[in-house]
Amino acid sequence: MEGAVFVKKILTIALALALLTGCTGGSTAAKPIKSKNGEAVELHPAQRTAELEAGYADFAVELLRANRRPGENTLMSPLSVTLALGMTAMGASGNTAAEFEEVFGMDQETLAGYCMALRKDYDRLGGSSETDLVNSLWCDPELTLNDGFVKTCQDGFDAELFHADLQSPDTVKAVNGWVSEATRGMIPKVVEKFDDQAVLALINAVYFKNQFQSPFVTPTGEWFIDFQNADGTLSHPQGMSNGERDEVYLSHENGQGVVMPYDDGKLGLLLMLPDEGVSLTDYLNGWDGQTISGLLENQTERKVALNVPKFKAEWDGELSDALTALGLADAFDAGKADFTAMGRSEDGPLYVGSVIHKTAFEVNEKGTEAAAVTAVLMECGAALPPDDLIVLRFDRPFVYGIVDLTTGAPLFLGTMEQMD
Repeated sequence: MEGAVFVKKILTIALALALLTGCTGGSTAAKPIKSKNGEAVELHPAQRTAELEAGYADFAVELLRANRRPGENTLMSPLSVTLALGMTAMGASGNTAAEFEEVFGMDQETLAGYCMALRKDYDRLGGSSETDLVNSLWCDPELTLNDGFVKTCQDGFDAELFHADLQSPDTVKAVNGWVSEATRGMIPKVVEKFDDQAVLALINAVYFKNQFQSPFVTPTGEWFIDFQNADGTLSHPQGMSNGERDEVYLSHENGQGVVMPYDDGKLGLLLMLPDEGVSLTDYLNGWDGQTISGLLENQTERKVALNVPKFKAEWDGELSDALTALGLADAFDAGKADFTAMGRSEDGPLYVGSVIHKTAFEVNEKGTEAAAVTAVLMECGAALPPDDLIVLRFDRPFVYGIVDLTTGAPLFLGTMEQMD
């Protein structure tokens, strides 16, 4: 196009995998977010106030709603997306930085500290939990990163930095092998190849494997649930039962469910079922940043007969339209985006080109396993009577996720609307 500026691309990837290492440096045009004694200041978990948690949860719910197509299964990892975009936000300036602040409800300094708290809280769980939350930067020799941006990513996100030719088949093979190994094969591949204009990859990794504090009853033989799919068809997935026991029961307007704690004592599996006659769309439209924390605050221990289908879920999609609708408009506009705090390329300014998200989730009698990948491509240029047995049969579309039992923060959040 005449008059157009040829631009390069930056790729930000949030993966569930291990960390690569390396080194580079550049201009000192930007400063780390509120450094102290040469290091970024950590937001202590105790400072994860109700207001910040509500802002994060609100982003999570809006992200799910914005990417959901009624009748289709959806699965997001707000944790992965937040950590990936959090690193990206550290390179934003001007109105672009203001957009990130508006979307997350936090300024850059607070967002950096909040991401540090998320990573440290969930990367050291107890019990039998296996977790990985790591970050890294891959920089093409054609791009000069600002030292301040690099230091913020290193100090605030524990990201390591290395040089790599992103267009090399060897780099693609290494990245995909990294993904497959770290996600235990749940996400075997994230890229077929890097775009010819790609100059930077910011990588966040999240992986969770958790066992229930009280597993489902081991069946003497297979049994199946008649699951009413959103399109009216009937599926027959294998079922799981708790054998009628005390559970953490949750109830609010138009829905009820349970949260099943894992043996780490910090996280749990959330299962919420809309009331009969209430569509999943109408049900989710009533959710906001206070919903999950409100459910947990009003939990009761009740005797529940719980029947849930075993399931595996995978989701992948492009988040650019959803994030633009949520408020990151300038970040995707080559003429308005301001990522001067991130670095510079001789080929033009940086802006977000696309955002790709991949997730995987599996539930069985013992627990859950979940992984997520988020790739941000940036171009350069009412309760029931307490004595009653509650019967919860998840035989129609429902909401599920992995949540923090204390704060209500959702690490994964999805809808199961169609089963094989």
